[in-house]
Order: sequence, then C-alpha cells, then structure tokens
Amino acid sequence: MIKLFIGILKGSLLGGVIGYGAYALGQDHAAFYWITYALVGALVGLLVGRPIWAVIADKNATSFASILKALFGVGLGVGVYALVRRFAGDLQIEMLGETRQLAHWQPILGAAIGGLWGGVIELDDAFEDSPKDPKQLPKSAG
Repeated sequence: MIKLFIGILKGSLLGGVIGYGAYALGQDHAAFYWITYALVGALVGLLVGRPIWAVIADKNATSFASILKALFGVGLGVGVYALVRRFAGDLQIEMLGETRQLAHWQPILGAAIGGLWGGVIELDDAFEDSPKDPKQLPKSAG
C-alpha cells in the first residue's frame, strides 16, 4: 500500500511539473497537448518504479522493461487525454484567473495521468522485489 502511494505521489509530481512547464510556455495548439501528455507518460514510465539508471547499472537486468513502460506510458498519456477531451470536453475549470476546459489544463491533467501511471508502475515493481538469492529467502519453521 505504501508503494502505491509513493508511486502516485512521484507520478503526480512529475506529471504536474511537466504540465506546468507546458502551461508556462503558453502554447495553445492541439499538437502541443498531445506531445505534453505523451511526454508525461514516457517520463513517468522511465523514472517511477525502478528508474532507468538502476536498470542500466544492474548487470542481471535488461532495459527492455523500462523502454516498454515508457512506450506504454506514451499510449496511456495520449489515450487518457483523448478520453478526457471526448467525454469531459465541456467541463470548465477556473484557475489562476483563467477558465479552460479540463483537457487543456496541463498541470492538472498531467498530474492525474502521471499519478495513475506512477501508481500502476510502482505497484507492479513492488511484486518484483522478492529475493532471488536462496540465502535471502526466509527459513521455514519446522
């Protein structure tokens, strides 16, 4: 449960920061939204859970899993954006003196996408943390 919370927190922070950076750039083109949410999914896939540098440093691991998490994160980011744009397109949110559609508030939707994907990744990596060395396995009573 702690791992899930940590994954949601790390993903939300990363997605919110990327979303705020995109918002601060002030670009209001449709392609810019797709790129922003794809970037959120990719970076959360690379950095949350077992980060890419830990996988590269481990001689027994392959970086294929991190690349797959990043690619799936791109799909998840643009997919969630497409769903929000389609089904919650009329939902208006007022923040920072502006009123925009939910899909066009990059800090909020970026944090939501990052938190969702980060929680899934961290939960998945928590199940892989079982010891592989027989010396580290707990001894049975008996």
